[in-house]
Amino acid sequence: MSGIKDKVVVITGASSGIGEATALLLAERGAKVVLGARRSDRLEALAARIANVGGEVAHARTDVRRRDDLSDLVRLACERYGKLDVLVNNAGIGPISPLDDLRVEEWEQMIDINIKGVLYGIAAALPVFRKQSSGHFVNIASTAAYKTVPGQSVYSGTKFAVRAISEGLRQEAGDKLRVTIVSPGFVRTNFVEAVANPEVKAQLVESRDKFAIPPDAIARAIAFAIEQPADVDVNEVVVRPTAQA
Repeated sequence: MSGIKDKVVVITGASSGIGEATALLLAERGAKVVLGARRSDRLEALAARIANVGGEVAHARTDVRRRDDLSDLVRLACERYGKLDVLVNNAGIGPISPLDDLRVEEWEQMIDINIKGVLYGIAAALPVFRKQSSGHFVNIASTAAYKTVPGQSVYSGTKFAVRAISEGLRQEAGDKLRVTIVSPGFVRTNFVEAVANPEVKAQLVESRDKFAIPPDAIARAIAFAIEQPADVDVNEVVVRPTAQA
């Protein structure tokens, strides 16, 4: 019996990349998925795709920079399906650049989405999980949460923060709630499209085309953590291309 079947899973950043792949995989394995993202058209198309093959799905336009949006998404899951089993805090951006570029607005966006978005998700789901005496946070970090390189200072800082927040949450969670950090390496998504620095972007595109792995590789790691028995907490999973240094 799959440990995923009939679980209610909220996924942020669900309209593309890792979020989309995770939604498809979990729905295929019998989860009831509740999808949030900013791009309503892509979200609706994904929900229709899941529903058309018999999956159970709900969705709502969600901007993780808005705390109320996260609260509404969690409320949608609870009202539609009566519970919430898993929150996948996946929404994130990475417009990386050298600090000398002084792209301060991009720094602020990364802080608002990558850090505050995760915190808003925790704030929305934690009271529900406490009331249920069960629940699972899956927070998406990055290999940049373990190693900083030139050009990735702020992005890496936000992902270090996700790891620290997640580990603190795990220690506070007690024996009923689970917390998993999934840290992807280079994944074949539209991540590089947000990079404005032309030199950095060219390097990333070259690396992506050479060795990036598909998003469903990360989806499988997320599914692995979710499907474990309730007394097993997979705390950290790092998934990178074999060829990534």
